[in-house]
Amino acid sequence: MSAFILTERRSPVAIITLNRPEVLNAWHRAMREELMQAIAELDADAAVGAIVLTGSGDMAFSAGQDLSETMEFDADRAVEWVREWEELYGLIRALSKPLIAALNGVAAGSAFQVALLCDFRIGHPGVRMGQPEINSGIASTTGPWIMREMIGIARTIDLTLTGRMMDAQECHALGLINRLVAPAQVMPECLALGQELAAKPPIAMRLNKQRFREMTDVGFRDCLEAGMRIQREAFATGEPARMMEQFFSTRAAAKRNH
Repeated sequence: MSAFILTERRSPVAIITLNRPEVLNAWHRAMREELMQAIAELDADAAVGAIVLTGSGDMAFSAGQDLSETMEFDADRAVEWVREWEELYGLIRALSKPLIAALNGVAAGSAFQVALLCDFRIGHPGVRMGQPEINSGIASTTGPWIMREMIGIARTIDLTLTGRMMDAQECHALGLINRLVAPAQVMPECLALGQELAAKPPIAMRLNKQRFREMTDVGFRDCLEAGMRIQREAFATGEPARMMEQFFSTRAAAKRNH
């Protein structure tokens, strides 16, 4: 029984739900490992023709990295952390079946990146997405590569350096959200799209996805090599830990005041 990931089959579509709603579905190592296992199992299941990825609750797809994990990192652990993301992102990129993000709330940082690695994104007007990692003292490497592929360098610089979150309308205008629907219609719309895609010829689907992966593989490998180098330097300075400690202190003070 998975502790952090729920899976459901609605043949021919499977649903993976990130299930840590108490921390806005933020992920740590154990959750990422369970997610990879679920993705691999569903990709190998001949009865599954498409996969929907979503978050538990109605607040967040995922808040991204669980900062309580990363604030303990040293330089070596930061490099290992990048390798863990390489494994997850590589698995998502290697999927033979279409992957649809059902955006039910915030998608921030690495969760924003995972949403962009999906083939389609369907959300509602309350969705917010962005790359706020700089605010936690974390340098961005994979995020800028993924964003540049989709929205160009100027907007990538804007989002990376300001750490601002985009509302759903901006995401839709930029093509980062394919369809905007009412909150209650996000999952039905994803399931309908999943059924449509699952009915496509599977070999052509696999080969099309393979070609998209090949077209972007050089950039993917480059951003990971840069990520190991840059995160080692960043975490060696102690700045990420200081910024995360400040974040938790500010949040605790806000809770006390309420």
